[in-house]
Amino acid sequence: MPQTYAATLSESLKVWKDVTLLTMINGYDLRANAAIVTKKDKIVWLGQENELPAEYTKAQMISCRGHFMTPGLIDCHTHLIYGGNRIEEFEKRLNGISYTQIAQNGGGILSTVQATRQANEAVLYGSAKKRLAYLQKSGVTTLEIKSGYGLDLKNELKMLRVARLLGQDDTVDVVTSFLGAHAVPPEFADDPTGYMDFVIDEILPAVAKQGLADAVDVFCEPIAFNKQLTEKLFSAARALNLPVKIHAEQLSNSGGAKLAASYQALSADHLEYLDEAAVKHMAAAGTVAVLLPGAFYTLRDDRVPPVDLLRQYGVPMAVASDSNPGSSPALSLSLMINMATTLFRLTPEEALSGVTCYGAQALGLDDRGVLQVGKKADFALWDITHPAELSYQLGGNLCIGVVKDGVPIIF
Repeated sequence: MPQTYAATLSESLKVWKDVTLLTMINGYDLRANAAIVTKKDKIVWLGQENELPAEYTKAQMISCRGHFMTPGLIDCHTHLIYGGNRIEEFEKRLNGISYTQIAQNGGGILSTVQATRQANEAVLYGSAKKRLAYLQKSGVTTLEIKSGYGLDLKNELKMLRVARLLGQDDTVDVVTSFLGAHAVPPEFADDPTGYMDFVIDEILPAVAKQGLADAVDVFCEPIAFNKQLTEKLFSAARALNLPVKIHAEQLSNSGGAKLAASYQALSADHLEYLDEAAVKHMAAAGTVAVLLPGAFYTLRDDRVPPVDLLRQYGVPMAVASDSNPGSSPALSLSLMINMATTLFRLTPEEALSGVTCYGAQALGLDDRGVLQVGKKADFALWDITHPAELSYQLGGNLCIGVVKDGVPIIF
């Protein structure tokens, strides 16, 4: 797509022709020799190019030169806003110190909390914006950003304001999750109950009043919050009409995913230690399993999520970057597609569904994630010859164009 089209972006009706569509409705749903029509920010028609209705023949025509088109990718789990980095921790893990040991010695999440508290909003915005640009160039048009590196009222609100500010850019949509229950901060050392009460009584009401979060998340593990405290948070979130999600069963089987399903959670994420009983509850509740191969890879885990059980019970599987400074410093959702297939044994079709239709479902969004009439005109163009090439190639960037709300963004 040459940049000369930028001069006519004010024309709201566009025909994207000479394209192979992967609509992602029940799998690839590949449609060759196709065209897609957008009006402002919505898809109004798609089908075979030779069947284009006459009413659209006078619209602006944009040739996709035979390339493949997918819905815009959706990264449904990121921690994109933070101060500093965790390079020293990375070296420690390579020298044999475990993630849990580092956390117990005051490192891990708490080291990022300190750096994030010290950074002002402008610094956090600038660093997150750079990271976001990499994800966008790999086809991402919607992503979720969590708080959780503030762990007090002032800094949790600061992080969420920065996330909302990033979402004001018309080249990407940002969904926010309040993750105040990410770890126990130093002020409440050895008192997770006291900190959870503070989260519920002080931080969460302020977040809700200011409209800064679209959902409430929690890290349910022995090094963070147990099932009982997690349930207290879920009850408080429900009272404020905020949907919930959970980091669960990453390091142990703590029962978090089953609990989350009982609250109709949007998603349960990580899930390496998930058991069959919890899978059944997730299936019944419609809770999406979000798989995070970047963290699995970085932490050199050897226990994979129970993908066969998730398939057996029909639990939707999303795939996300988990972009964060400690356990998944990943800035390519395309690489996560590859890792989901090579490390977790998803099929290429499942992996692509995981960053499109099921990524949208994990965020509670029903207006995107597929190419379909009435959905948002968010899509990506790919220089590939077969859909599985999106999983096959390791490195590089096959994305040659991104369209957001019907407007070309990257060429």
